[in-house]
Amino acid sequence: MRAALIARPGQPPSLADRDEPSPSSGEVVVDVLAAPLTPLDLLCADGTSYFGVPATPYVPGVQGVGTVGGRAVWFPTTAGMAPGDGSMAARALARREDLVHLPDGVDPVALAALGLSAVAAHMALTWRGELAAGDTVVVLGAGAVGQAAIQLARLAGAGRVVAAARSAAGRERARRAGADAVVGLDADFTEVATGADLLLDPLFGAPAAAAAQALRPGGRWVNLGSSAGETCPVTSSLLRSRSLRLSGYTNNELTPRQRADAITTIARYSVEGSLAVDHEVVPFADVTDAWTRQAAGTTGGRIVLVP
Repeated sequence: MRAALIARPGQPPSLADRDEPSPSSGEVVVDVLAAPLTPLDLLCADGTSYFGVPATPYVPGVQGVGTVGGRAVWFPTTAGMAPGDGSMAARALARREDLVHLPDGVDPVALAALGLSAVAAHMALTWRGELAAGDTVVVLGAGAVGQAAIQLARLAGAGRVVAAARSAAGRERARRAGADAVVGLDADFTEVATGADLLLDPLFGAPAAAAAQALRPGGRWVNLGSSAGETCPVTSSLLRSRSLRLSGYTNNELTPRQRADAITTIARYSVEGSLAVDHEVVPFADVTDAWTRQAAGTTGGRIVLVP
């Protein structure tokens, strides 16, 4: 079968022939319909992350949408984090217990574009961030996580959503996602979001420190990424004087049931047309170029690979 194949850590994949997957006990073969290309895929393949150096060659892709027995499913893999192949192939292996059956009418590409990014946004807002109806929420960044977070905050009953993004294109994505106010990352957040209840932060670094200034006493700050920096210049006096609650979030801590419930919620919103993120569809044959553009940050949204 045809598949994207990484021959060496740190190198982009290329299209190659790969043996048909052979399931072991508890596994099923998924006919892949769509496989998103995410920053996590690049991190796993790089060989310098906390996952260690991946065993090569391997097929990347930590998640995908496909069919099993004709029924649409979402499925995760451990490609790049543990030995084995991922979703960027015509067919992939998944543990039966990890499959999430999807509702009728789901668009596999649209759901793949949402995927674990939307899960992170949803769970960071609701489970970790304890979003309550009427809350003012600040969302940093307008990638897939940020776009999903703006819409999900609305769907969860937020009273006001303020979004911040570095580029003009990012700020436009945030506006289309439905933010009440959109600013640059260098904005004075105390002017646009004073008294905010919740800060959703995939960036960390200086932007997060600036946005935290707008949180009310007892406000919640949930960090789920570090694309603006591994350290953040926030002062002890700010945290203590306002009794701020700073929490970390990762999808890795979710139980299979929590993850399945979140995917089911995301899929329902997608079918209803109330949740979507910008994405572009790319055939597997162009995986090398797509991977290179993802690494350079020059994509037109989440890349979704299709056979």
